[in-house]
Amino acid sequence: MNAYENMEIWWITGAQLLYGGDAVVQVDSHSKQMVDGLNNSGNLPVKVVYKGTANSSREVLDLMKAANNSDKCVGVITWMHTFSPAKMWIHGLQQLHKPILHFHTQFNAEIPWDEIDMDFMNLNQSAHGDREFGHIMSRMRLRRKVVVGHWTDPDTQKKIAVWERVCAAWADSQDMLILRFGDQMNNVAVTDGDKVEAEQRLGYHVDYCPVSELMEYFKKVADADVDALVAEYFRLYAHDAKLEDKATEEYRKVWNAAKAELAIRAILKSYGAKGFTTNFCDLGTDNIDDPKFVGFDQIPGLASQRLMAEGYGFGAEGDWKSAALYRTVWFMSQGLPKGCSFLEDYTLNFNGKDSSILQAHMLEVCPLIAAERPRLEVHFLGIGIRKSLTARLVFTAKPDNGVTATIVDLGNRFRLIVNDVKCIEPKPMPKLPVASALWIPQPDFATGAGAWILAGGTHHSCFSYDLTEEYWEDYAEIAGIEMLHINANTTIADFKNTMRWNEVYYMLNKALN
Repeated sequence: MNAYENMEIWWITGAQLLYGGDAVVQVDSHSKQMVDGLNNSGNLPVKVVYKGTANSSREVLDLMKAANNSDKCVGVITWMHTFSPAKMWIHGLQQLHKPILHFHTQFNAEIPWDEIDMDFMNLNQSAHGDREFGHIMSRMRLRRKVVVGHWTDPDTQKKIAVWERVCAAWADSQDMLILRFGDQMNNVAVTDGDKVEAEQRLGYHVDYCPVSELMEYFKKVADADVDALVAEYFRLYAHDAKLEDKATEEYRKVWNAAKAELAIRAILKSYGAKGFTTNFCDLGTDNIDDPKFVGFDQIPGLASQRLMAEGYGFGAEGDWKSAALYRTVWFMSQGLPKGCSFLEDYTLNFNGKDSSILQAHMLEVCPLIAAERPRLEVHFLGIGIRKSLTARLVFTAKPDNGVTATIVDLGNRFRLIVNDVKCIEPKPMPKLPVASALWIPQPDFATGAGAWILAGGTHHSCFSYDLTEEYWEDYAEIAGIEMLHINANTTIADFKNTMRWNEVYYMLNKALN
């Protein structure tokens, strides 16, 4: 299923009746051809729907209200074919609550030098019509994306495609329910935050769900369904043949892990939740040896890995911001080939210019980033309330360039921190049976890690091979939050200055809005 198939981007062409009805007919015809061309290009993930020309304030207002009220519409593209006086856009733009892209383009690519006349000039006025429209957007302090280029140019289309994916993910986040099984770990600051402000600004709704309620779903899981899921595990993942021996404790652990997955999946589906968090000290009845024990006999790491691969947001230790952001990363990435995951900075490898950071977690790393077929293994895990044999998928991430991101709560605003990273091949780690990635933060280990820390970045982040800086710029623009990008050009001195200027900007901006 295409995640975007029920979504639309609306296209509205600005015009006016000054030049007569015949000109508007031409404008309409050109607009239809352009929209058809974009949809047939194969470069846009979300269908563009032409909504006609807007020739008056009333028409603009009606179109923007309709966009707001459409569940399918996730964003609006505007283009001024002729000169469209911008005051007629004010009331409509005041009403619009969907992301907007201002496309500065033209029907014809080149000037028809031998044929150009005043009729052509009067019709093809994007060169100054779009500037008039841009002025009113700036005057109104409206957030938007501006794309400049000919509508047939693949590079131009790809910029629109990036924005479309972000719009789709933004729409998805506006009814995003995150369930928290347990709270965040005691005294941890960075995974906490203002849930009310997050819902206002980002759309996330975060609810606590008692583990005891999860256990009611656990009790109802049928043995036959567990057997079927275990068989699926053995079919999908590499594993030692001895793991299929039903007489072993290892097999029982795989079986119990499958039951935990089915329970979590069932409660998420029941609530319509798009993500969840866990707490490795809150897994049901404390005493596993109690005859009345009801709970997970191990951290549900395998369940978390598999559910992430299906698009459920996940955050460890109650980290609801990471759970929500991972869902957004996954949704933006639909149809892209390389994968994404929740990850944690675990331990450092000082090795001169090749110094790097090992990304892992106790268990919960998404198999979408695996270099090879993941292995299903069972090993002892000595952390949390359950210190026991625990099932998990083991793999290393493929070497490639990527981007990792996190959102932190600074008290007066949310800050999105983005870091370009280079995943490299790790050395074998035969005594560390976990999923992992090894990366060098850009521009180098010292600068990348130092800038991340100065920015207040989390130890958890959401990583993608496919997303780029442009996606996150568009996301931050739509959300109206701060973004800091750590890349090949970053220096600590400039980064500090950027943060100081941003502090002033966001204080003043809050006063203006």
